[in-house]
Amino acid sequence: MMEYKGYIGKVEIDDKAGILYGEVINVRDVITFEGESVEEIQKAFRESVDDYLDFCAQRGESPEKPFSGKFVLRLPAELHRKAYIQAKLKDKSLNGWVTEVIQSVLKNQ
Repeated sequence: MMEYKGYIGKVEIDDKAGILYGEVINVRDVITFEGESVEEIQKAFRESVDDYLDFCAQRGESPEKPFSGKFVLRLPAELHRKAYIQAKLKDKSLNGWVTEVIQSVLKNQ
């Protein structure tokens, strides 16, 4: 994983072609890059992000921000009810409770 200007790149290896290739994973727009070494893939990643930002500027559009902090989640009604009850039992909003649960899971990663 690489990070540059808030954009996160995920890199994979193509053994047959002998290249590294990747994509920015925290936006919906498609931003890809490739290289033959760690140094090349890092440079290509930064250049792709810069190219994306320049392209948006030339078009007069705002680039997609990596994360807005909004997270829309669809749950089965019964799971929604159970989560709401757990949140209320802990004197938390549903949003606060879900944030706490996700944080506790990610601490163990």
